[in-house]
Amino acid sequence: MINNTNGTSCDACPLTCKNFEVVGSKNVRGMASNHISNFGGMYKNLRPPVLVIAGCSVFVALVLSIVLILQHLRSYTNPAEQKWIVAIISMVPIYATESIISLWYPRLSLACDILRNYYEAFALYSFGRYLIACLGGEGRVVELLEDESGEHLRKSLLDGLDENHGTEQRSFGNFFWRPCKLGKDLLTIEKFGLVQYMILKTVCALLAFILELFGVYGDGEFRWYYGYPYIAVVLSFSQMWALYCLVQFYNVTHERLKPIKPLSKFISFKAIVFATWWQGVGIVILCTYGVLPKEGKFQTGLQDFLICIEMAIAAVAHVFVFSAKPYHFLPASSAYGKVSKETIEAALEIDEGDKQKPALLKETTTQVEAPRTSITESVQDMVVEGGQRVVKDVVLTINQAIGPVEKGVTRIQQTLHHKTEVSSDNEQEESDIQVEKDVTENLTGKGNEIARV
Repeated sequence: MINNTNGTSCDACPLTCKNFEVVGSKNVRGMASNHISNFGGMYKNLRPPVLVIAGCSVFVALVLSIVLILQHLRSYTNPAEQKWIVAIISMVPIYATESIISLWYPRLSLACDILRNYYEAFALYSFGRYLIACLGGEGRVVELLEDESGEHLRKSLLDGLDENHGTEQRSFGNFFWRPCKLGKDLLTIEKFGLVQYMILKTVCALLAFILELFGVYGDGEFRWYYGYPYIAVVLSFSQMWALYCLVQFYNVTHERLKPIKPLSKFISFKAIVFATWWQGVGIVILCTYGVLPKEGKFQTGLQDFLICIEMAIAAVAHVFVFSAKPYHFLPASSAYGKVSKETIEAALEIDEGDKQKPALLKETTTQVEAPRTSITESVQDMVVEGGQRVVKDVVLTINQAIGPVEKGVTRIQQTLHHKTEVSSDNEQEESDIQVEKDVTENLTGKGNEIARV
């Protein structure tokens, strides 16, 4: 029996206890409603300045990115590289546009988030293709990786390691510790890592849309009966694997990529991919544990606002990192284009014994200015050639994933077939033995009858 504060039992004053419970529940509900109303009022007050700041950031991002894209399309002198550069730069205006739309119309937040996540996977794939193009294409990359692998093998043999060491060159474990030993297999792993993320992103985006239609997606809800936590876990591991494959490929080839200053490009791109995804996951976790408010569309609104600000910063960085100036000029051996010469003179003094004689040093640089290209033709090349390359890599990745499964199924079928043949042979042998026994018994019985007669 529980006593109240006056020392009397609840049985003695049931009305008082019931009134206490009703008043307590009303107070809790009142506090919750006051908290929600306070949050709603604060959200309404902050919404106008947030939209203004986000809108200005998006405007800066769009202007800088569109101007940079047009510069590449007008100086489309290296399609193998520039088609992927444009795809990477387009990440900024696409992210910025989707974020401001989601911030302005929260009902479209899920659709915008799905499209944004899909393009993130494609941009990651495009960055990998850009590095391959800068190295001279897949054929040249295979040669470089094989040369690197052979050099490490020769060093190992010269150091007096085990003779069987060469047979372990292509083991998958070397991908984590010494990727330079894998040779051309490193390129295969890198492509598979990037394409699998693009495929999983597409499948998960479609799955999220279907689950949302049935009301079981639960965006930002870490509960077992929602689909969001499972999709988030799968995509997190897939993205980490794709980024790790890209990092390993960069570690092996970064010396060859020095002319394009790859570190700044890699950091600027990886910051966008890594920050936007894990930033959203971090906001969801903070809201789940009550560090940030969980009411309404606060989670997606905060994510969209931060992305708008970050895309303006990324657009400024892209102007310097992915500049179109290197593509304004062609090699001096080119047969077309406007040729310009730049001469730099510097006065020097040469010591000859005790005397100094003036001298003039001249350095002449010849540049061939590339003719302007048609934006329509540039876009057509990007869509057609780039689309064909994406389809080829996707088909190759699917075949690589299905290959081991087919081998496993074939082995299982062969095993079952072998067991079936063995069992049928055993049954045939047993039936033959049984027939022989029956014939023997019949002959024996007839012999006995004849003997009796």
